[in-house]
Amino acid sequence: MASYRSLLPRRFRRTETTIPVVRLQGVIMAGASQFRPALNMATVAPLLEKAFADKRAPAVAIIINSPGGSPVQSRLIFRRIRDLAEEKEKKVYVFVEDLAASGGYMIAIAGDEIIADPSSIVGSIGVVSASFGFDEMIKKIGVDRRVYTAGKNKVTLDPFQPEKKADVDHLKELQLEVHKVFIDLVKERRGSKLADNDDLFSGLFWSGLKGQELGLVDSLGDLRTVLKDRYGDKTKLRLITMPRGLFGRRMAGAGFGDMSSRIAGAAATGLLDAVEERALWSRYGL
Repeated sequence: MASYRSLLPRRFRRTETTIPVVRLQGVIMAGASQFRPALNMATVAPLLEKAFADKRAPAVAIIINSPGGSPVQSRLIFRRIRDLAEEKEKKVYVFVEDLAASGGYMIAIAGDEIIADPSSIVGSIGVVSASFGFDEMIKKIGVDRRVYTAGKNKVTLDPFQPEKKADVDHLKELQLEVHKVFIDLVKERRGSKLADNDDLFSGLFWSGLKGQELGLVDSLGDLRTVLKDRYGDKTKLRLITMPRGLFGRRMAGAGFGDMSSRIAGAAATGLLDAVEERALWSRYGL
């Protein structure tokens, strides 16, 4: 019977619906390596292109699990998803696992529908900058730091010099501009779905359950159940993965590794980076 079906024109064949699935997991940052994967345009673009290239798929599903990171990379990924969705005329379902916060939520709003687990965390629509101050420490250990610049503001917010009010004011002004871009994007995508709540853009974060009440997500559920409900019990999910490189290892990029393996690998590139990455997840109790 199967052999006869293969002779029929494609439009007369009864085939199962296959939905490509892209997993975006990790901190969003410009740099990445084999030992320290990250979400950025370079690592995510090949996955998205491959997922949207399936002409028979009516939709693309994206799983997000990210505490955020670079606002630039977040917006680039968001924009690429929307561009491909419009070009290929496909619906985009975004599924939030543990976390879609800050830049992770910016990517999530690229979805036509956002579905979250009731216990997931969503939101944190804000901008944060963090650093350390070492000026007192180098005094105590007797280090004389010498810096020569052309341009009076070239050492703005230098961690080895005392903090200056003018530097902080400049940084806060920049943060407000980036925050406004984020807010405008959320309003553009979520529109009238958003609740009238003063804390919505304050940087607070909520459970998926509360996120639904606030209009940050559309519904609660999981990938397999939702897609089978929409496209039938025979719906198949096809996970899109990174291509394999030398010795069969997958190339660094989206959807790779748990936190313990990331921290272990990051030891080669800097313990401080690993600590900062871990701190991003810890903010949300993960």
